Formats: sequence, C-alpha cells, structure tokens
Amino acid sequence: MKDKIIVALDVDTLKGQQRLLDILSPYVKIFKIGMELFYACGPKSVELVKKYDRDVFLDLKFCDIPNTVRAASAAATRLGVWMFNMHASGGLEMMRAGLEAAKEESDRLGIDRPRIVGVTVLTSMDKDALSKIGISRPIEEQVLNLAMLAKESGLDGVVASAMEAKVIKKNLGKDFLVVTPGVRPAGSLSQDQKRTVTPKEAFDNGADYIVIGRPIIKAKDPEKAIIDLFKDIS
Repeated sequence: MKDKIIVALDVDTLKGQQRLLDILSPYVKIFKIGMELFYACGPKSVELVKKYDRDVFLDLKFCDIPNTVRAASAAATRLGVWMFNMHASGGLEMMRAGLEAAKEESDRLGIDRPRIVGVTVLTSMDKDALSKIGISRPIEEQVLNLAMLAKESGLDGVVASAMEAKVIKKNLGKDFLVVTPGVRPAGSLSQDQKRTVTPKEAFDNGADYIVIGRPIIKAKDPEKAIIDLFKDIS
C-alpha cells in the first residue's frame, strides 16, 4: 500500500518542500504538487521532488479551450511528471487534446507518457454546492457521468471521492484508475472537505491511490503521522 499513498506538498516555499521531502521521502513514493506550491515556485518544485528519486502528481486541474490544454499538457509532459489532471467537465474535445499532446510529447522525448486523470466533483462540494451551479442530479450520478466521459476520451482514470469509487469500478472496470482526495485518518478534522473517508475506507471502496495532505504535513511529527497511517491501513 505504500506505493498507493500520495502526499500533498501544500506549502509555498522550496525550503518548506525540502523539509517535508527530507522527512517523508523514505516512506512515500509519490508526492502531489498543487497550485499553491507550483505557482509559488514553478518547475523547480517538480525538479526538487525528482532529486529525491520520487514521482510527481501535478495537480493543476487544467480546464480551458482544447488548444490551451493541449499546450499545457505538453508542458507538463516535458517536466517529467508521473501524473497530471484536468477537469472532466471541460469536455471530450479538451480531454482528447490533452491526451494527444501528452502522447506526442512523450514519444518525441522517448519517455513514458504521464498518466492523466479527470477531476469529477471536488470533495469540498456537496449536493447544495452542486445545486448552486445548476447541477440537480445526485452527486454519484454526476461523478459517474463525468467518469464515463473521461474514459471515452481515453484518460487513464479520474479523481473522485471514495464514496463514488465503487460505482466507478463497477461501471468502468478495475483498470480505470480512481485517485481519491479528501482522505482523513480517523479522528482528524474534515476542515473544508465535505465528502471524506478514512484511508482504509478509501481502499476498501476501490480507490487505487489516496491523496493526503494536512493530516501529515501539518502534524507536529510528520514522520510519526505517516507511520501511523501505514499502520491504520495494514
């Protein structure tokens, strides 16, 4: 399971990132770089993770016209990231353009293509939040609809709550990846997340990877926190 844990490096300095990598890289293979760190420090944040011989999940949630996402996907591929994402709500044409660019760029460079996953419904959103943006269907139905769209476009999987992982796996197959954010160890505060589960619940529901940030990186002892997490899911 250790290879299935993705730790979110939600800090805004390379110094802070390096501190976490020093502590956590002996235990964790994959680190997520999101908007906060990437916009503050740029590609250097990706390079720093790679210096530790660890993989990067670049979490910038591309969502724009197909040509712009095509260019962004090519740029992400050149960074040598292991995985990146885009909003499935951007539509088939956009997702296909991003995937095509990643394939072309990885072939040109002679490297493995990054895995690409489509973001379905953010784990900070609930039924009321969806209704306010004009989506009246149940969350599970909306997630599955977007997941089906992502699979049709050729993406490798989706980002979705573990609450929807079972229905995704049932309908789209075990090889279609489910990356689950909003994971909180038992006893942790949910904070701004609304559809949360424990790490064990996430894996039991069919998640392939879980993303966990604040409960680890904000802990008084991040090393102990990650070790305790492994104990909880073993």
